[in-house]
Parts: sequence; structure tokens; C-alpha cells
Amino acid sequence: MTVTFYVPRDSGALALGAEKVARKFQAEIESRNLDARIVRNGSRGLYWLEPMVEVETPNGRVAYGPVKASDVAALLDNGIAEGRVHPLWLGLTDQMPFLAKQTRLTFARCGITDPVSLEDYRAHDGLRGLENALKLTPAEIVAQVTESGLRGRGGAGFPTGIKWKTVLDTKGEQKYIVCNADEGDSGTFADRMIMEGDPFVLIEGMAIAGIAVGATRGYIYTRSEYPHAIAVMNEALDVARKAGVLGASVLGSSYAFDIEVRVGAGAYVCGEETALLESLEGRRGIVRAKPPLPAHKGLFGRPTVINNVISLASVPVILDRGAVFYKDFGMGRSRGTIPLQIAGNVKHAGLYETAFGLTLGEIVDDIGGGTATGRPVKAVQVGGPLGAYFPRALFDTPFDYEAFAAKDGLIGHAGLVVFDDSVDMLKMARFALEFCAVESCGKCTPCRIGSTRGVEVVDRISANIEPEKQIEVLTDLCNTMKFGSLCALGGFTPYPVMSALTHFPEDFRPAPSTHFAAVAAE
Repeated sequence: MTVTFYVPRDSGALALGAEKVARKFQAEIESRNLDARIVRNGSRGLYWLEPMVEVETPNGRVAYGPVKASDVAALLDNGIAEGRVHPLWLGLTDQMPFLAKQTRLTFARCGITDPVSLEDYRAHDGLRGLENALKLTPAEIVAQVTESGLRGRGGAGFPTGIKWKTVLDTKGEQKYIVCNADEGDSGTFADRMIMEGDPFVLIEGMAIAGIAVGATRGYIYTRSEYPHAIAVMNEALDVARKAGVLGASVLGSSYAFDIEVRVGAGAYVCGEETALLESLEGRRGIVRAKPPLPAHKGLFGRPTVINNVISLASVPVILDRGAVFYKDFGMGRSRGTIPLQIAGNVKHAGLYETAFGLTLGEIVDDIGGGTATGRPVKAVQVGGPLGAYFPRALFDTPFDYEAFAAKDGLIGHAGLVVFDDSVDMLKMARFALEFCAVESCGKCTPCRIGSTRGVEVVDRISANIEPEKQIEVLTDLCNTMKFGSLCALGGFTPYPVMSALTHFPEDFRPAPSTHFAAVAAE
């Protein structure tokens, strides 16, 4: 019987040597004349164990990791083909605690299937959502998505169903579905994992969206820093077209829908939907004033649905298993599951999909395992570079859109970056302002000028030049940026700055330098 080895082709695994591991396995298989094959799967999301190699056994898939190319020969000698115990042996993959405790809906196939095998996708319940959608009217599809409670997983958490209904109800000879795959937040990688590990689920979700609102064209807008994701998506799109999943007749129906990947240069502001549209149309990515909303007048002036990768990739499970099934997970107005991306100074960095409602402390301490350095956790930034820093005093906050907003935070793309007690929060506040200054599109004054002035104010605090006065100026400046900026880049930059100042005030009052001490003594 042919033995199947799984070696990830995911970027995170490749960065840790997965390609060398795969080549070594292939060389050993050929030299030993083994009846074996290698499947290049996506990552399961346990990045501290990558490259994580799996082998199919009668009892299920068994994992080993982290594996180096130099380990391969010894693994084969020791009986990896039979799943035998070895120092790198991790046991049955599905029983590993980090995976066993998850609720994988959107990521149900990620790391399990061959990403570009439509046959494998179908064998793991793929396309069932699209098939069900074709039995419904567009309005009924939109009603299912609305009933599910799905909200945008890319930032603001806007209800997906309302956005779709707006586009459905707006007249237009041509409508578009735009997937925002411009994943630019620090500590986030869920979009990339889907595109590299389960691209057909995104294709399926976009096709359902197109049928629901009357769109025949879709675009996936991503960044040039994602070459592997771009390659896998394009390969999967070719497979989907040849199989009739995309094209003039979606799965033999009267609906037409096709998708194209477009690549941007990687400007952070192009994660904002109107700047994304500007870039997609071939212009510089600058934020548009609203109204009109993209749902009314979006890409090329036509009604457009713009959703994040995870939002669209969550749609197939809703149409497959029902809105009530999906809505049963979560808390409050935050329904379904959320892929937590745990990064930074943390022991168990990776992706963890679970229902909304876990506390921040449970995520950092129990799932993440605390800091990699073993030092106490000082802060966790949630929601990317524009997210607030939460201290341990707020670790009882449940992971929920409204709960975070009540504590002056935001979930954003659900990225969590952990810091130990060696971090200087004054420097982190400066980084947020500097980041905004570099990434600003320059259209509005509060963002363009405010971020630069903010860096200067923080530098004066750092130099201990009238720190109390400078803190007052910084607070006023952040208030101006928050309420005066045209988009979330300038509007959210105050979140990390003010949370650092509020929760870690001691870092904003540097000890007097020897120069000032000498002057005081005189």
C-alpha cells in the first residue's frame, strides 16, 4: 500500500525549511525504492512545530515536528511510515491538544487536503454550500447569511448580510465581488493560510456571493509579499474553471461567475476598502470620501461587495450546514467562530479557530502558553498595529466585538501580539505613530500631519522635555486624529498610543537624565 507523507507548502513552514524537508523525503523515497508519495498540504497552524510532517496510518494521521532535512533519513529508518515513536513524534494529529480543543469550521480542511486537488476538496464536503446556494433564490441566500450573524472578519465587524442585501437591491448592469486579501496587520496570517492551504473554500464563498447579489466578476486583491499564496490561488482558479465551478455556467447552472487575482504593491492603506478600489482600478491607493458607499458605487463605479478572505471563506459552511448551526457558536452579537492568530513573544504561536467568547487571558496563557522567554506578560496588542495594548488587568475581557470596544479596543483581524515585561511602551507608542506616518496615503491632514507631529511629541517625552505638557499635547493630538481622519488608519492610530499611555503611564515618565539631575542640583 502506498504510504502518504504530508509536508506543508505553507509560507510559514517554507520559511522554516519545509522545502528542504520535502526534497530530502523525495530523494530518500527514490533511493530506497519506497512505495510512497508526498502531498504538499497547507499548515495546520501550529507554527512552533513547523515544519510538521504527517504520515497517513490505519489509525489516522501521525505528526512529527519540527522536522529538519537532516532528520528525514533517521525518521525513515525508525519507521515513520508506520507512525512509530521517535523523539520528534507528536502522536495522532487530531488528538494534539492545540488542535483537539478547536472548533474548526472555516479552517476545517486547512492542512488536511491537497490545496489544489478539487477531488480532495469535494471528498471533504467541499462545494456543498455552493450546490445548496444554487437551489435558492438570491434573496434566500442573503437571508441565510444575514441570519447566521456573520460579520466582517477584516476589521470593523460590519454585518455581512446587510452589505450583500444593499448590493442585491442596488440596480446595475454589472456588479462585482472584491475579496480584500491585502493582509497587512502585524501578527496576522489567517488570510494567507486559507489562500495557500484551502483556496477552493475562498473560490466557493466568492461564487456564492456572486450568485447572491447578481455579480458575474470577482477579484482577489492581495499583496506582492504573498507570492506563494498568489501561485496557489491561480493554480486553484485554473482547476476550478476546467471543472466548471467557475465560468459561463457555475456547476451547470444559469449563473456565470469568474475570478481574477490582482496584486498590489503592499501599501497598508490599501486594506481600507476604498483605497483598495483605487489601486484595483490602476491608480494610487488613496482613500475615497464616503458616500457614495462601495455597495452603491464601487469598483469602476458599479455596485460592489467588498469582504475579507475569512468572511467569504466562512460562507460555504453557512450554506452547507445552515444559518442556525453557525449562529449557535459565539456570544452576544459576535456569532460563529474566529481564527485567532497568536504571535509575538509567545510559546505556542499559531492559528486557533474557536467560537467567540474566550477571555484574553485564556487565549494568551492557556492556548498560547505564556511568553517564549518565560518572563511575565506585560501587554497584548489585539487587532494589528492600530489595535490597543491590553494589560493583564484586562485579561478577563471576552473575545467579542462589543466587549473589546467597551474597553477602548478592537478585534480587527483577530491578530494577537504578545509582549513580555521587557517591552518599553513609550517606544511602542512611537512605533504606532511612525507606522501611520509612513503608511498614510496623505489625503487628510489629521493622519498625514498628526502622525508626524505625534512622533515628535513622543520623542520630546523620551528626552524628558516637559513630559507632563507633552502628554497633554499627545492626548489632544490623538483626539484630533481619532475624530478627524478620513479613514481608520488615522482614526485608529490613537488606540495603541492612548492604551499604552493609559495602562502603562510609568513608561511615559522616563527617569531624569544625569544632565537634568546636575542642573537641578545647581
